[in-house]
Amino acid sequence: MRFRLIIPALVGLGSQLAHAEKLAVEKDELKFGFIKLTDCAPIVIAKEKGFFEDEGLQVEVIAQSNWKVLLDNVITGNLDGAHMLSGQPIAATIGIGTEAHIVTPYTLDLNGNAITVSNSIWEQMQENDPDLDSDTPEHPISADALKPITEDMLAEGKKLQMGMVFPVSTHNYELRYWLAAAGIHPGYYSKTDVAGRTDAEVELSVTPPPQMPATLEAGTISGYCVGEPWNQQAVAKGIGVPVVTNYEIWKNNPEKVFGVTKKWADENPNTIVAVTKALIRAGKWLDETVDGKLVNREEACRILSQPNYVGADFEVIKNSMTGTFAFQKSDIQDMPDFNVFFKHDCSYPWYSDGVWFLTQMRRWGQITETKPASWYAETAKKIYLPDVYMKAAESLISEGHLAEDELPKTTDGYKPATKDFIDGNEFDGKKPIEYLNSFKIGIKDDPSMATK
Repeated sequence: MRFRLIIPALVGLGSQLAHAEKLAVEKDELKFGFIKLTDCAPIVIAKEKGFFEDEGLQVEVIAQSNWKVLLDNVITGNLDGAHMLSGQPIAATIGIGTEAHIVTPYTLDLNGNAITVSNSIWEQMQENDPDLDSDTPEHPISADALKPITEDMLAEGKKLQMGMVFPVSTHNYELRYWLAAAGIHPGYYSKTDVAGRTDAEVELSVTPPPQMPATLEAGTISGYCVGEPWNQQAVAKGIGVPVVTNYEIWKNNPEKVFGVTKKWADENPNTIVAVTKALIRAGKWLDETVDGKLVNREEACRILSQPNYVGADFEVIKNSMTGTFAFQKSDIQDMPDFNVFFKHDCSYPWYSDGVWFLTQMRRWGQITETKPASWYAETAKKIYLPDVYMKAAESLISEGHLAEDELPKTTDGYKPATKDFIDGNEFDGKKPIEYLNSFKIGIKDDPSMATK
């Protein structure tokens, strides 16, 4: 059963806003940062289609060299906000790496990543599993055929090298999840091991997204997990094979968020609502369909292909953004939900999304101490701002840009429990300790923490 979200402070807000004037924003000239990935699209589209301008905002969108620089620039105030990894506001707020209270009113997208391996590793996987030796192998592809390769390398005193984009990125957790589901230990973090390689059977290292294909081609790494267009780039260049998408690892997972400091949000309460309004409109525009066809994605791809945005070839960006995904040139699959920007209640800032990232940070040792279940819920509520999202959404309804039935359906900010993972394991955001303890590989906590 699905329910409308009810936030007491917002009851009746729609009728109040029906006659409201444009928000009196506290700051009308803004700078937002992004990394050159297609999932920066809502920020770019909000600028290019005039949605920010409709809210009285003049926004400059500035590419950043890497995720750490991006976060630092938000913290120092060089940027007002940014396209962030879903794990960044959480990690910063709880003190993993750079410490600062970061909040998010808006999830930019679902899905959008994949794991790519080199041609050499793919050939060895095919030798280990003849079913993979096909122009169109069955999907999803697990890491089972990779396990013998890692074992052989360990026997020779070596470790398979794989890349991910940042220690608290979705990519890191997805790559670890995929490996661990096949019994391959990706390693633990600790206070003395910030690289996360304790007990590791493979070595994961940070590589900036645009550099992934070149690093793979050079042989420095043998595989990576990254967002688009850098998996499709490997296919186009003939240097690697995407083996699994994050949609297949965790169906409709939250990938990026729009983040600001809590201080900025507190000082600019109308501005953050105005920004969220523009982003909601951009996400809806990106997901608009006619007769099941995404009608605005090609235009979006042309915009994103510009050098000041993603700067990749239009055709490469188009591969995944228009509802298909190329695993190989012979294996192009329909994947209408590979990139989601609005549907499936995508853009709402779900507390349960935050809880999942917290469980993975604890599972792999980035959170170094046992925490009670209540801590997971309290922490998510410090970071996610559903009240801001709902103010923006209600305002858009009053203006005719959004329909009532497009509001998220929830009673408490938690998604229903789901088994839509590659290993079939169930995640319930209200049961973080039980979830942690359900994995064969991963740190376990005292079951008594589930009731505290």
